[in-house]
Amino acid sequence: MTVHSTPRTGVTLRLLDKADKEIVKLDRAVLGAFYKFQHDFRRNPHAGGFDLKQLEGHDRLWSARVNREWRALMIRLSGDDWLLVAVKHRGHVHKNLERFNYGINHITGAIEYVDLQVVEESVLRRGLTPPTTPAPSPSAPSGPPAETRPDEEPLFGAYTDQQLVDLGVTQPLLPIVRKLTTDDELLGLAEYAPRHTGEVLLRLRDGVPYEEVMEQVTAPVAVAESEQNLDSDDWQAAVDRSQTVVITDDESLQSILEEGDFGRWKVFLHPTQEKLVRRRYSGPARVGGGPGTGKTIVALHRVRHLVRQLPPGHTKPVLLTTFNRNLAAELRARLLSLGGPEVLARVDIAHVDQLATRIVSEADPGNTKRRIDDAAALREWRELLVETGQTRWNAEFLSDEWNQVILGQAVSNRSDYFTARRAGRGRSVTRSERAGIWQLAERFAQRLETKGLETHRQIAERAARLEMARKTRIDQRAEAREERGGLDNLHAEAGSGAWLRYRYRHIVVDEAQDLSAAHWKMLRAMVPSDSDDIFLVGDTHQRIYDNQVTLGSLGVHIRGRSSRLTLSYRTTREILRDAIRVLDGADYDDLDGDADTLAGYRSVLHGTEPSLHGAPSWDKEMDLVVEQLRAWHDVPRESTAICVPTNEMVTQLADRLARAGITPSEITQDGPRGDQGVHIGTMYRFKGLEYRCLIIAGASEGLVPRASVDAWEQTDPTRHRRELHRARSLLFVAATRARDALAITWHGEPSRFLAPLLTKG
Repeated sequence: MTVHSTPRTGVTLRLLDKADKEIVKLDRAVLGAFYKFQHDFRRNPHAGGFDLKQLEGHDRLWSARVNREWRALMIRLSGDDWLLVAVKHRGHVHKNLERFNYGINHITGAIEYVDLQVVEESVLRRGLTPPTTPAPSPSAPSGPPAETRPDEEPLFGAYTDQQLVDLGVTQPLLPIVRKLTTDDELLGLAEYAPRHTGEVLLRLRDGVPYEEVMEQVTAPVAVAESEQNLDSDDWQAAVDRSQTVVITDDESLQSILEEGDFGRWKVFLHPTQEKLVRRRYSGPARVGGGPGTGKTIVALHRVRHLVRQLPPGHTKPVLLTTFNRNLAAELRARLLSLGGPEVLARVDIAHVDQLATRIVSEADPGNTKRRIDDAAALREWRELLVETGQTRWNAEFLSDEWNQVILGQAVSNRSDYFTARRAGRGRSVTRSERAGIWQLAERFAQRLETKGLETHRQIAERAARLEMARKTRIDQRAEAREERGGLDNLHAEAGSGAWLRYRYRHIVVDEAQDLSAAHWKMLRAMVPSDSDDIFLVGDTHQRIYDNQVTLGSLGVHIRGRSSRLTLSYRTTREILRDAIRVLDGADYDDLDGDADTLAGYRSVLHGTEPSLHGAPSWDKEMDLVVEQLRAWHDVPRESTAICVPTNEMVTQLADRLARAGITPSEITQDGPRGDQGVHIGTMYRFKGLEYRCLIIAGASEGLVPRASVDAWEQTDPTRHRRELHRARSLLFVAATRARDALAITWHGEPSRFLAPLLTKG
């Protein structure tokens, strides 16, 4: 992604993708010198103190002095247009002039830079002896594979050099690629190779057929046929196809280097992600993918893109929403960082229940009812059945029917309930049984009304009905106006003379898998059915609430407009592998009735294997947690977290940590209570969060999943299967919050979901 703003001096200094990864590792003093260097260089690159000079044997590679010991390496694109590719110690520069390789990839058309010495050393650290001969030039013909150790098979021996080059693999790296015999060595290469090369090789190694890699990885970023005959040495054209950012001020560079992954994603959006962000869709569109694949980042960039297409104004025609309150606050902060106050001013950001409450309060401003959760509502159902003497249905079944079917689908009368879809409910009911259930549901609603109570699901259902009625009025009046030769159908005249409008022009939904049918009906009615109306991101493998929907039945038609991200940027390959094992091949849907899969889901990051430890009691397990935290003493406490199954365990563990001299910080619905200390919360609180090191404690049978789940196995197998899915998903979500290290502990018998981890070879 290239940012096209340029400093007023006429000097353009760009940063190449992956250059920041090396720069951020520099000693603090060197990094400070680099900040000063880039500031002064943008003002006048020809000042004598930079000792700016072209490197011997290179047409375009130049070096400039950062301080006495360090040099900035830059490709001169044209005139005073510079591309910063690395900051190196001067000794490394002098010794490795022939190892600096750069050029334009003839498949992707993008600029690539490789320090062959750095790549070889990275591979060497994982046990490979790198080639000692210089890599061939891009114009050199493909030769036979380089020699490998005689006792090990090369990873890519099944492919010719030409096949790899046709996929876009950087040609100077082929001799090293030919030497790779282990996954560790491959990860060593991928760490410093151009990103596209790493993705191609990892996908091939994962067993994806050559043709699929060509179609899924290379084709989306390949130079269009109309550009293939352009000048192969046109560096200005190539920079527009490369992942670079123009450094316009000191603050923007500092945010890139210091905001971690989000700082990178603000500017180095992957080409496949960028295409999803900028594409014009003829209707609702969905982007799926596993944890850490950048779905939320894509959603935020999509919001910024939509705002930039709007005409000037002061309204908020774009809605950004999600299910979780904590996530909504995080989305606001990230959008401000990404787009600034100008973008934020045109976007309404609210979690979906907050949005529903706003709609209902608008219609009924005097409402003073007390909100209760699903657990409290279930207790009310039980009391109702006791009082009425009803024994045909149990409270759990009726509560689910009320939540999932009646409220979930915004069913407002008995006739609609008779025809409502009950997919996934398991137990079928006759027409006469529906009549009895409806009668009980009416009595339950009246019970809550009398007590002055209401649930979030009731609010969502009422908001959906209000918005659907509003949409009907808008459309009817628009049709009437069209018959009179009036305006477009985005606005309708109200009886008072005011203008009744759709609330939004665009809606972007994060964590879409957690929204209920009523939420979707409300959102569908808030925006006109038009191009780019609804854009949603989500992953049903991370569905942790009992909201299963088929979007097409709710008017959100995503067929033909679904895409999937498969590369995890957050967690290591080792953690990812164990997290997927937790799912144990369970079936998941794609929000529209078809199957979803994590096939091809992978990571380029490498780390240690997750640790698994049991204890005879919860008290002894807490001792294990304390020991693990002490072993991570070199990791900032706020970058470390513990998730547990229950609130009671949060309290107990926080007390144990405090007595051990470790500051705890409990995660509430509003986020962590403090900036310092180890974060502790229930698994539900960790949605959307990430930590360098994470402990999942209490992963015991009877807690994960809870013991009551198995009560459904005989009476309601469908619900039993659904509850097990939710429990698996919750553990999967928790495990994938870890970036670098994961520890899982339990007391007594380990959770059944851990069996694939405990028996792995």
